[in-house]
Amino acid sequence: MEPAPYHLDVAEGPAAETFWGHASDGVRLRIGIWPGGNRGTVLLFPGRAEYLEKYGRAAAALCGMGFALIAVDWRGQGLADRLADDPSVGHVERFADYQMDVATLIGAARDRRLPRPWHLLGHSMGGAIGLRALVEGLPVESAAFSGPMWRIAMPELLRPVVRGLGWAARKLGQGFRYTPGTGRSYLSGTSFDGNVLTRDPEMFAYMLRQAAVHMEFALGGPSLNWLREAVRETRRLSRIASPEIPALAIVGTRERVVETARIVERMRKWPGGRLEWIEGGEHEVLMETPERRARAFELLDEHFRPRTTI
Repeated sequence: MEPAPYHLDVAEGPAAETFWGHASDGVRLRIGIWPGGNRGTVLLFPGRAEYLEKYGRAAAALCGMGFALIAVDWRGQGLADRLADDPSVGHVERFADYQMDVATLIGAARDRRLPRPWHLLGHSMGGAIGLRALVEGLPVESAAFSGPMWRIAMPELLRPVVRGLGWAARKLGQGFRYTPGTGRSYLSGTSFDGNVLTRDPEMFAYMLRQAAVHMEFALGGPSLNWLREAVRETRRLSRIASPEIPALAIVGTRERVVETARIVERMRKWPGGRLEWIEGGEHEVLMETPERRARAFELLDEHFRPRTTI
């Protein structure tokens, strides 16, 4: 595969092998592998608007536990192909299209013979993509989620409006337009005090530095079609039983991006499922204050340990 750039200067973690991959519909994706590991491989599914370098510090923690790591820039974000004329719009045609990206990542993991067992780690939107992939047979032995997007936090009365507006925009060929009230970049227009991602000012500055130095990472608000598709997909997922695979969800008690009630409901019914709260944590529990971050990685370390059967 053709090498792709990786900006170690802002990742602040171990070096990654990055290359271009192509989904079955031709969309170009960027895949990153942090090799080595004697405990298996973590398949990292990032959230909306994220990219490989944002997980540089997380990669250091996971590799330090003895895992190899593979991650992807999803279509429409990071250095993957953008899908709208305005590259700042977070757009996708169908939420199911992300499963083509999952298949590309799995193909790369198999081609590189990444060590087994494999474990899923999905954050936010990656949690929705990951849950769908699990239901469809993702070959992992366990799954973990941080702030999974199993329902977007919004006033209940807005949900039918979102679906209707998205449907109309799509019919009119305008589904790529920004969702009203969103702009070009969340980070550039948000102060630390007003952010909903982390309570750690240094980690917030880390994210800002990445976006400032490499503006090509930046992504603005979601398109009308992305939001409609996300609402529809999370609604569909709510009707599907959880797979019988060990699962862990880690959620901050200050979570405001996704709806925590849906997470509580699913984990309560998940066979072998476990929900852990990070006191005072916001949406990005893997990028929180040092104490909260340490607790989150401690939980992952424990969850990804081999399971014995009698």
